[in-house]
Order: sequence, then C-alpha cells, then structure tokens
Amino acid sequence: MSCFRLATALTAARPLPRNSQNLRLFARKSQEFTYARRQFSKALNESNIGKNTKPAGTLKLTLLGACIGAVAGSTYTIYSRISDKDSHKEHERTPPKVIGSLPAGVRITKRYINPKDTSGLDIVLFQFQTCPFCCKVRAYLDYMGVSYSVVEVDAVLRQDIRWSSVKKVPMVLIRQQDGQYVQMTDSSAIISLVASSLHDKRTDVGDLAQFYPHVSFFDDDGKKRQDILNKYFLMYQDRTPKNMTKEIEENERKWRTWADNHLVHLISPNCYQTLGEALETFEWFSQAGEWDVYFPKWERNLMVYGGATAMWAIAKILKRRHELTDDVRSHMYDALGKWTAELKKRNTKFMGGKQPGLSDLSVFGVLSSMEGCQTFKDSLQNTNIGKWFYDVKELVQQNRGELRRERIAGVEALA
Repeated sequence: MSCFRLATALTAARPLPRNSQNLRLFARKSQEFTYARRQFSKALNESNIGKNTKPAGTLKLTLLGACIGAVAGSTYTIYSRISDKDSHKEHERTPPKVIGSLPAGVRITKRYINPKDTSGLDIVLFQFQTCPFCCKVRAYLDYMGVSYSVVEVDAVLRQDIRWSSVKKVPMVLIRQQDGQYVQMTDSSAIISLVASSLHDKRTDVGDLAQFYPHVSFFDDDGKKRQDILNKYFLMYQDRTPKNMTKEIEENERKWRTWADNHLVHLISPNCYQTLGEALETFEWFSQAGEWDVYFPKWERNLMVYGGATAMWAIAKILKRRHELTDDVRSHMYDALGKWTAELKKRNTKFMGGKQPGLSDLSVFGVLSSMEGCQTFKDSLQNTNIGKWFYDVKELVQQNRGELRRERIAGVEALA
C-alpha cells in the first residue's frame, strides 16, 4: 500500500493521463484480499470463544473457505503484478531526442525561403505532401512566414527516415544554438514548439522542446500507449501576450484537439471508400507531391497503386473503429457544419478573430490534404466551408516563402 500511496501522490503532483481501469482493478484486488483475511480472522475467533456453539463440520468448512479465499486472493495479486511487469513504467517521461548532426543521406526535395523571416530557425520537415498532419505543419509555417526545408518521404519504403527510430511523419529536425538538432514528432507538438519559439526568442528551441516530452500510459484496454505532454499548450512562461486570455487559449486547444481527434478521422473513410476513388485520390497525391519528379517511375507507381489498395482496405477498418455509418459523407458534412456554425455564432471571420488562429490553421491544414479529392468537391457543394477555407488559403499563400525545388544528397547551407 505504501507503493500505491507514493504512486498516487506522484500522479496528483503531475497532471498526467491516468489509467482508471488499473486503479479500479487494484482496489478490487485489495478489497477481495481484505475480505478473505477478515473471514479467516473471524473464523479463528469463533473457534476459540465458542467451540460448543457451532457444529464441528460448519467450523471446518468456514476455516477452509477462508483459507482458500486468502490464498486465491494473494495468488491472483502476485500473478497480476508479475504479468504486468511494465506497470511501473506508467507515466514514464522521455524528452525529445537530440542528434549531433543531420543524418547522412538526407535528401532535400525543396525549400521555402522567406527573406522576411527573422525567426532564426533552421527547420527540416520530413513529410508526405498530402498527409493531413503534415499539411497542418506546413500551413502554420507558411502563414507565419518561416523558412524551412522539406524532405519528401516515400510513403511505402520510407527510406529517407530509416535513420530514425520513429517511422512517422510529420517529423522535424530543428537546429539548436549548440549546432545539434532536436527531433520533434506529432504535428500539434511541432506547431506548439515553433509558436513558443517565435514568441520567446530568448530561449533556445532545444530548451523549449523539453516542455514536450513523450509520456507513457495505459489506456482503458490495458494497452501501453505514448503521447506528447503539453502538445496543445504554448510555453509563454512569464511573457503571456496582452491580448491572450484564458478563454481564447481554451478555445484554441478545444478546436485543435477536435481537428486531431475527430475531423482527421473522417478523411480516410471518405477519400478511400471505393477502390476507384482511392486510386483517383492517390493520382492526385502524386500530382500534388510531384512524385514523378522526386521518385523513379517504379517507385511512384508502387506508391500510387500499392498505397491506394492499402488505404482502401484500411478505410473500411477505420470506418468501423470510429463507428461511422455507410453514408460517410454525412459525417464529414456534419463536422464542417459544426465548425461553420461556431464561426457564425462568434460572428468572426476566423476562429482566431480578424486573423487565423492556431485552430483555423489546424482545421485548414487537415482539409487542404483532400483539396483535390471528390470528398472536398462534395463538401464545397453541401456545406458553407468554402468561403472560410479560401480566405485562410489566400493568407497562407501570401505569407509563404519562395519555393525552390531541388534534390541533393545531404543538406547544404541555405543560399
């Protein structure tokens, strides 16, 4: 119990994800063991006080049952602790990785150079051009006028990130003041880190990254998961903007979370609901990502036909997982209707007010990933999302740096 109290105290001190199922299971085991021990003690007392008040057979059965209950409870507790040997690693924090230099063989496909950029950030973005999470990161960087380099990763072979233990995109490498690179994953955490750095240039980006560690936890199914702590929070520290209120911050976090946990999960079931539509979508991905320019023909075809087939199958699984009906378009229309209704209620051009906020750029980024798909065309016809979407797009494109296409071995200094 002392270990349990210590774990509870530590959890209370740190606002981390909690595993309610494990706590309930532990409490239930303790209650069962306490009950069995109480019955055993009661039986012993009765045998000492009044041996003649109960039949001998009843007393023996009581003692036997109490012993069996105590042994069973203890055995189950010990077995559970042995089988759950990693439970002590719950809430384990792992800071972002730092690497000494850019990995050998990294191939830059293009750069966005903005002569007005005063951020001082050197960012390399590893992406799939039409990945909704990658589109979110680009939308933010472009709107803020930040210069960055892009590595277009093969969605099937992923050779350009084989150096990394994390095989997901988006991923960024950002140069620290000491010349090393901090590696960040998760689109929302990347955006929060860069936004924090742009707000407070006094602090090294590597130091700010320490506020976004990976944290482990067990979900309600008992499976160990990982997430990034504080990923929807900006680290203002002692320099909170004057126009930033608690209400604005909470609203930004609410809709950024909504974009990640709901809106993005509607894309695959919609864009890949038939094999024909999946192939049409990947052909557009190839065009938007310039796969024929950056990849050999055989690799481009593998990405198109292999990717379309795989995503068509995965879309069916995702539809069931997220409990969507066969009319998947209606779920997309409902989500976009919720967003536009909130804008109308606030009577503002953007969720951020007169200018797009982080939630605007997140939702725009997710939707821009399917701009060339039939789903997006249908959404324009059946919802009021068009005006807001193109207003955000215009500002993003106005602030974006100059595009320079290239494919080189290694990374050279920006020209």
